[in-house]
Amino acid sequence: MGIATRSRVGTVRCRPGIVFAPANLLTAVILTIVVLVGLMPTASAAAAPVNQSPPSVAGAPVFGSALVADPGAWTPTGVVFGYQWLADGTPIPGATNASFTPGLAQIGQHLSVAVTATDPLGGATATAVSASTGPVALAQRTLLERPAISGSARLGKTLKASGGAWSSKPQSISFQWFRGDRLVPGATQPRHRVTWRDVGKRLTVRVEATSPGFEPLATSTRAVKGLHRTAVRRVATYSVQTRGKLRVDRESFARAVAATYADPRGWRGRGVVFRRVSRGGDFTLVLAAAAQVPSFSSECSVEWSCRVGRYVIVNQTRWLKASTEWRAAGAALRGYQHMVVNHETGHWLGFGHAYCPAPGRKAPVMQQQSKGLQGCRVNPWPTLSELTRGSTARPDTAGSPDTTGSPDSDGTPDPAGKPAPASVE
Repeated sequence: MGIATRSRVGTVRCRPGIVFAPANLLTAVILTIVVLVGLMPTASAAAAPVNQSPPSVAGAPVFGSALVADPGAWTPTGVVFGYQWLADGTPIPGATNASFTPGLAQIGQHLSVAVTATDPLGGATATAVSASTGPVALAQRTLLERPAISGSARLGKTLKASGGAWSSKPQSISFQWFRGDRLVPGATQPRHRVTWRDVGKRLTVRVEATSPGFEPLATSTRAVKGLHRTAVRRVATYSVQTRGKLRVDRESFARAVAATYADPRGWRGRGVVFRRVSRGGDFTLVLAAAAQVPSFSSECSVEWSCRVGRYVIVNQTRWLKASTEWRAAGAALRGYQHMVVNHETGHWLGFGHAYCPAPGRKAPVMQQQSKGLQGCRVNPWPTLSELTRGSTARPDTAGSPDTTGSPDSDGTPDPAGKPAPASVE
C-alpha cells in the first residue's frame, strides 16, 4: 500500500509506495519531461532531404541577362534552399542567390547551379546540381536609327557622319570612310574633308558600335557623291591638231590632255568644263614639234610652249622631257604635262603670269615654273586663289583675232582691243 501524507493541501500519491509532498511537485514534473525527451529520436537519426526532380536553370545564357534557378522537387516538404552558381563546375564567388546575371568573366563558360536543401527540423542537408547551360554568349544590340552623312559634298567642304541610334548605348563608336568599295586611308573620324579623289565617287561611312560583352554591330550610311568644287559655269570646246614630225601619238596625247582637263584639281574647279570636238571649237590645242612652235608667232621659241590667240601650243620636247628646272626639283614628268596644259590653257582663259607668293609655298600654275621656281614648290594645278579669283576676261572665240589683250602678271587683262603678243611658257 502507498503511504499517504497529509498536509494543509492534502495528500499526493504518485504510485504505490511513493507519495510526494506538494513541495516536491515541481521536481516531479521536471523528471517526467526529461524521461519523455529521452524517448524521442535524436538529430543524428533524422533523414536527409531527397531530391525527386533535379534543379534547372531558366533563361538564355547571355551576357547581362538574368538566369533564374528552379530548385526542383524535394521531400519532405518545407525544406529550405540555398544556391551556389557554378561556371564550368567552379563556384562563382558571391553568386548565392536564386538568380544570377552573367558578367564578362563568364563569357564562353557553361553555367549550372547547385541547390542545397536543408530540413529545418533536423538540420539534415542534401545537394543536387542542375544541368549546364550552353556557353555564355555575347549580348546583341539592334540598330534603331541608321547613321547618316550631312553637309556639302563639294571638293574642299567637310562632311559629317552621325553615330546612329542603338538599342543600348555603345561604349564606343568607330567610323571608317569609304570611297566606292575602298576604304579611305586615315579617314576614321566623324568628319571628312572632300578631296579631289572623292569627286565623282560614292562616299559612305561604316559605323561600328562596340561595348564589352556585346557583339560588335556595324552598319553603313547611304552614299553621297563627291562633287567638283564649283558647279558648271560654262563649257569650252576644243579640237586637237599636230604640227611637224612627232614621236607622240596624237590620240594618246589627246587622252592625256582630256584627263588633265577633267581632273578636279584643274580649271574644272573654276567651273569650266572642256569638251573635245572633231574640228574648230572655242580653241585649238596643238602638239607641235619644237621647230614648228615659232611658226605661230615670232615671240614663241623652240624652247618653250606657247599660246597665240585661239591656239594653245604644247612643245613636244617639253612634253617628253619636261624642263631642266622641273627635273632638278625631282618632279614627275606627268606632273609637268599637267602643268604645261593648265598653264597655257590658263593664258587662253585670260590669266597672265604669276609669281611665287612666298618661299616654300606651292607655285601658282601661272608661274613660269619651267624657267624657275623662285623658292616655291612645283605645282601642276591652279591654286585655290587662281580658281576663285583672277581674270574675268572672255576667252578668245573661234575664228576671232586675239584682241582680248595680254593679261598682266596679277591675272587682270589689259584693256580689250590692245594687240596681244603671244603668251610664252
